[in-house]
Amino acid sequence: MFTHVTVGADDVEASRRFYDAALGALGIDPGNGPDGMGRYWWRTRMGAFAVGKPIDGEPACHANGGTIGFHAKTPEMVQAFHDAGVTAGGTAIEDPPGARTGPFGTLILAYLRDPSGNKICAMHRPG
Repeated sequence: MFTHVTVGADDVEASRRFYDAALGALGIDPGNGPDGMGRYWWRTRMGAFAVGKPIDGEPACHANGGTIGFHAKTPEMVQAFHDAGVTAGGTAIEDPPGARTGPFGTLILAYLRDPSGNKICAMHRPG
């Protein structure tokens, strides 16, 4: 459904280090860049993710109520994403990483805020 997602950051290098660590724990290669607009890109066969300063020159801000979810192949990758992200400057939020059961069945989830406050999640869907 999505081709790419881009988030803003005032400190792009801090965000690059964070996403290299957190997404690296999910098996995603380090970000490429910066491109001609100062953005870094992480690409997989499923889509692309980018971080950069807002093009309009205004300060970056996070979406209140927004979450970006990243696929994890295993439950262990969910925990590794969380640990790597916290070590690289992210903030653990919500419940600790682990299983949650809801209307979509049981999911293995971990939630973080990146250095700019963007809310992200790693999710593994068992079975």
